[in-house]
Amino acid sequence: MVSKLTDKDDMTPRRSFIFAPALKPDMFYKALKCGADIVCVELEDGVAPKDKDSARGNAIEMFSGLNSNVFTGVEKVLRINTVRSQVGLDDVRAILEAKIPPPVVMLPKVMTPDEVIWLDELFSERGHDTRFHIIIETNEGLENAYEIAKASPRTEALFFGGFDMAAELRCEMAWEPLLYARSRVAHAAAGAGIDAIDVPFLDLTDLEGMRSEAELSRNLGYCGKGAIHPSQITSLNAVFTPSAEKINHARQIVIAFEAADTGLLVIDGKLIEKPVIREMKRILAIADRMTNQKS
Repeated sequence: MVSKLTDKDDMTPRRSFIFAPALKPDMFYKALKCGADIVCVELEDGVAPKDKDSARGNAIEMFSGLNSNVFTGVEKVLRINTVRSQVGLDDVRAILEAKIPPPVVMLPKVMTPDEVIWLDELFSERGHDTRFHIIIETNEGLENAYEIAKASPRTEALFFGGFDMAAELRCEMAWEPLLYARSRVAHAAAGAGIDAIDVPFLDLTDLEGMRSEAELSRNLGYCGKGAIHPSQITSLNAVFTPSAEKINHARQIVIAFEAADTGLLVIDGKLIEKPVIREMKRILAIADRMTNQKS
């Protein structure tokens, strides 16, 4: 099953993301103004077991009361607990009961495609059009990443969960030891025609190190990277923002492709097909996001 994102024209920029605690709703609204392309309300690792119920109630209320006409350039996400736990099932039940569900749900610690298919079927039965972001952060999930990425047309992005992955692999949380795992996630995302987003960089005092790692991720095929603080957002957005030359080139390609209306195009001796067009449209979506942030 191929993701619907493959055929979407309204591409979503995902250069940066940041978490906001569900226990502090005011921080969610502040995060929406920080410049990140994705703001994710947290119900999983950032919430203690004793606070899960109150955090869940806050989150459902926040998404239900959020005016869809504000912060339109920011993708708003709810990270639930793993659906293989009781608290995760409680999260799913709350979303199913909500009249206005979160537009996107982030699924952590996904190990098999069945988890994704099951949730897709539940949401379809309820009539929710909620989309999925999936974190690959376990050894089993890495083994099944390709099938997980293609399990539901709701899935629009794979996230590389480097912290838990390093623990599972018993390796250092560094670039080289995790390169194979990172590459597998990028490969799976590309195979499904969806976005790959990299794990946050933890050292707030080393912006140059973060930028260097973000550039390596970009060169590997990732379209964005997480932040743990708003001070990191500007640098991340800069790394994953195409140059003016690339934006102009993308615009010319898309205009020519749409004018040709043949499904393929030859420009400067190079064959341009739909996968290339998708990347060109993603570049233009980022350009639009930049324009909206300036206005």
